[in-house]
Amino acid sequence: MKRFCQLFYSFILMISITTRAQGADPYKNFNAAIYARVYEVRQMDDLQWLQQRYDVMAKHIKVNKIYLETHRDMVVAEQSTLDKVKKFFHERGVATSGGITITVNEGNRFQTYCYSNPEHRQKLKEVVEFTARNFDEVILDDFFFTSCKCELCIKNKGDRSWTDFRLQLLTDAAKELILEPAKRVNPKVEVVIKYPNWYDHFQGLGFNLETGPRLFDGLYTGTETRDPSSNQHLQAYLGYLLFRYLENLQPGGNRGGWVDSGGMRYADRYAEQLWLTLFAKAPEQTFFDFRQLERPIDNRLRAPWQDQGASLNFDEMIAPAKRDDGGLSADATLALLGGYALEQVDQFLGELGKPIGIPSYKPFHSVGEDFLPTFLGMIGMPMDLLPQFPTDRSMVILTEQAAFDPDIVEKMKKQLLDGKNLLITSGLLRALQDKGLDDIVELRYTDRKALVKNFRAGWGPLSEAKVEMLLPQINYLTNDSWEEISAFDDTNGWPVLHSAGYGNGTLYVLTVPENFTDLYNLPDAVLNRIRQTVSADMPVRLEGSAQISLFVYDNNTFIIESFLDNSADVAIVTAENVTQLHDILSGEKLEGQKIEGFFGQSTGEKRFALALKPHSYRVFRIE
Repeated sequence: MKRFCQLFYSFILMISITTRAQGADPYKNFNAAIYARVYEVRQMDDLQWLQQRYDVMAKHIKVNKIYLETHRDMVVAEQSTLDKVKKFFHERGVATSGGITITVNEGNRFQTYCYSNPEHRQKLKEVVEFTARNFDEVILDDFFFTSCKCELCIKNKGDRSWTDFRLQLLTDAAKELILEPAKRVNPKVEVVIKYPNWYDHFQGLGFNLETGPRLFDGLYTGTETRDPSSNQHLQAYLGYLLFRYLENLQPGGNRGGWVDSGGMRYADRYAEQLWLTLFAKAPEQTFFDFRQLERPIDNRLRAPWQDQGASLNFDEMIAPAKRDDGGLSADATLALLGGYALEQVDQFLGELGKPIGIPSYKPFHSVGEDFLPTFLGMIGMPMDLLPQFPTDRSMVILTEQAAFDPDIVEKMKKQLLDGKNLLITSGLLRALQDKGLDDIVELRYTDRKALVKNFRAGWGPLSEAKVEMLLPQINYLTNDSWEEISAFDDTNGWPVLHSAGYGNGTLYVLTVPENFTDLYNLPDAVLNRIRQTVSADMPVRLEGSAQISLFVYDNNTFIIESFLDNSADVAIVTAENVTQLHDILSGEKLEGQKIEGFFGQSTGEKRFALALKPHSYRVFRIE
């Protein structure tokens, strides 16, 4: 009887998921797309080959669109094949768009076209014209950059830096080789540029975020973060933050997020990338690519923490692909995993408003403390990356990159004189300490480092970090400014969070560890004090461990997601007038406790305790 019940449950679940995927109803809150490389597009000329594979994908993913690539690595699709394949998808109610990857040999360290080479320039125009004749939407995969240093490029660069040369070179190429040829052969065509995930390094390879969003008809975001221990070392939060940043570059113009399966050790990491893209309110989720969606999945992708209740229920996910003998059918592919992940978040995304966060200003083409805002997002600070200095917020975070704005000190003074606050990093202090910052506060970033493990927030007790860490030593003038958080080595100490008054506002300086991931090793009490300092504009803030992220929306909803491999007890702090937190998924209603100050007086806030399972999220409405 038990065996019969298990089989019956698996059968019903399989029918349910299959019916939802194949039915006429799309996802309620976003579209789903698949990108097919030119190699697979050419194989699609065999419609039987195509149908066998696509039917498995469509069983699990409610596909709205297929991007059919026409060129990659100097390989071009045949017109007859495109005609056949477009007809195949249109008969199934699936839209088709074109894709172009501008590589000579992707396998040779992503060898791109040389935009100083007349032959490459002519070839690109021909590919663009061919693609625009076939499609009214064309997306450029994230290789519209150049690393070429051939003799032609060296000569054309002249005395300019490689960054300045490439920024202008690619801006001109966008107009002359892509947009003008495309619109000449098809005035209706919309050309979309997809940007990769390494946003802090764009300018060095010619991606121009100052001109590109104004030139192209739309943007697309590479939200793949993969495993952070892989060679890009990207933190999971980047998948959310980068989509929001590009949306801020062209409001309403960011058409979607793009995820691949690279570096996937466990199924959870793949699903988390999809979820983060959609938490950012991406209107479309693209799976890269058609070939990868065929990848078989099995128990080797089952994470060690699965039995503890992660948001991705691996056993439930693979149930539709279970055979009577306990093995998995041919349906157990990455498409099954992707479709399962999308179904989960589609249940509640409509309940969420517009994402909001603590603003951080990143001037165009700026570098310094690379990707630091993604680390801050991973310690529970809801971040919002902006290309302009925000003048309407009571707290702004500035990293070293803000020094690229020649007027940054004056903007900082205006913010403070207006009674608003700033938090700057130790990297920005170093960049500005001889360039006007002394007019606000006399601090010195020294060459000395401190190896520390003990910390104190305010007048609280000492707390111990998970590991020893190196911090820059910052000198200050006692009583001109003051330590809010201190790090200690025996009887000596150094500021971790520092404050100084100026006009009607307060400038805070955060000392960033030499290794950014040591932010994750700070004691909870230290993290809580930092979050409290920057959260003036936020309706909620987190208390507890690092590697837990908070996503806040403008309609009193929020998501809290743990990237930890173990369960965690945390708290959410709100205004005192909040009556309860309503868990949108479970229906549970949490009651909070008023927070009292040192002498028993009310702080005007309330604390709600909650538990998070490993690699899981919870969705709440503030009531």
